[in-house]
Order: sequence, then structure tokens, then C-alpha cells
Amino acid sequence: MTNPFTIAGLLSHATRHLAGAADPTSAALDAQLLLAQTLHISRGSLLAYPDRTVEQPARACFEALVARRAAGEPLAYLTGHREFWSLDLEVTPDVLVPRPETEHLVERALALLPATHARIVDLGTGSGAIALALASERPQWWVLATDASPAALEVARRNAAGHRLAVEFRQGSWYVPLAGERFDLIASNPPYVAADDPALAALRHEPHIALTPGADPMSSLNAIAGGAVDHLTPGGWLLLEHGSGQGAAVRAALVLAGLRHVRSHPDLAGHERVTEGQR
Repeated sequence: MTNPFTIAGLLSHATRHLAGAADPTSAALDAQLLLAQTLHISRGSLLAYPDRTVEQPARACFEALVARRAAGEPLAYLTGHREFWSLDLEVTPDVLVPRPETEHLVERALALLPATHARIVDLGTGSGAIALALASERPQWWVLATDASPAALEVARRNAAGHRLAVEFRQGSWYVPLAGERFDLIASNPPYVAADDPALAALRHEPHIALTPGADPMSSLNAIAGGAVDHLTPGGWLLLEHGSGQGAAVRAALVLAGLRHVRSHPDLAGHERVTEGQR
């Protein structure tokens, strides 16, 4: 019988607990990452010493983290970081947890513009994921990131400093901080979930304002599309991430705004996820 106070014993118990309460496909990995976080060691070191006894204070800390994960709190908030575009980003409850789907928006931005000098803005940057990924790939680009939340901007600034990436940050909603400036590319992953969507229950730990714009899930997307022409250089691009069922509505909004070459791109699941248009 496995000693319940060893690494192996704690992982076995936590995995069973998480498998019944959270995503069973990630239960074992979640337990390993949380115990490694608690013991301040790598996951590899954790697995190399399964018979190591864990002292009571660390056990209590680990069990508290497991309980929070079982209650649905994102793993990234419990560990304090999430990888995005090979960047290890600090993540707090003040920002959305970066999703793999958003990396497709980064891919499209890199494909649309040359590697030479360009002016880029990421509206509603959150943790800074999009802006920092672009700055890491294109150091020649001038990248600006905005957010209405001062707390989110502080997280993004720390991420930029931690990776020594040159990104400018400004506070404000959508185009307000931009004055009369124009950009070669505007990128955004704005809130696009309806306030009454049942899916929000599973996202209750993430900042509500970053998930939903209210009763009309298209309101933020429409606002960004409607103001794009005034802030794009000739030939500049607008890139928007949106919900899986919103592709047609976003394309219509971009056409109405006067953009051309409007098209949507699917994510890995085959759902339309990113729509672009050119001035």
C-alpha cells in the first residue's frame, strides 16, 4: 500500500479527486504541476523521487490547491503562470488565461505583414499575450498594447519586463488611448460571450469584463470594426478573434466598416475563430 504522505501517495489521492471533479483528462498532470509548485521543484524531480515524504505544512498547502482546482479554478491562477507562444507569462485573476486558439491570431498577424518596420496595436491586451508574442517574433515592429483595466496592464508590464520585450502600454477602452494614430495592424481578442450564456458558469473565476460585453455579444466586436478605418494606414489590417458561431456576423461588420479582403480562419477544431479585413 502506498504511503499517503509520500509524493506518490499524494499524487494518487489528488488525481482521483480531480478526475471526479474537474477535467479527468488532465487530472494527473494537474496534480503533478500543483505538487511541484508546492515543493518548489521541477516536475521531473517530483517524478524521480516518488517515495519522498512530504511534510505536513506542504501537504496542507497542496491539498488546498487541489481543492481549489477541483472547484473549477484555472490551473494557471493556481500556479501563477501560463505558456503562450513559448513565452512563460504571469497570469493572475485580473486577466484571462491565454488560450491556444489565440495563437492563431498571432500566426495571421505574422503572415499578413512583412518582417520590416510596422506599427501594431493590441486592443484589450490582458496579460499581454498577443502583443508580447508579436514583439518576440518581430523586434523591428513598434508594438502598442492597451487595456481598460489598470490591474491587467500591470500584469502585462511585468510580463514584458520579464521577457525584456519592448512594448508600450496605455490605459483605455478600445480606440480611446490612440488619439489620431494609425497602425499597420490592429489585433484584438475582445469579450464576445453573451451575458446570459451558460458557458460563463465554467469561466466564473476569470474577469467577467474580459469575457462578456453584456447582452449583445457582438457589441465590442462591432465597436472595434466600426472604428478600424480611422486608425489603419492604407493597406493596414484588422484582426479579430471571436466566438465559434460569430464568423458571418464579424465578416459582415468588417465589410460594413469599409474593409476589403475580408475572410475568416478556422481554429484546430475547425471552428471559425479569427476574421481579418484590410483597409
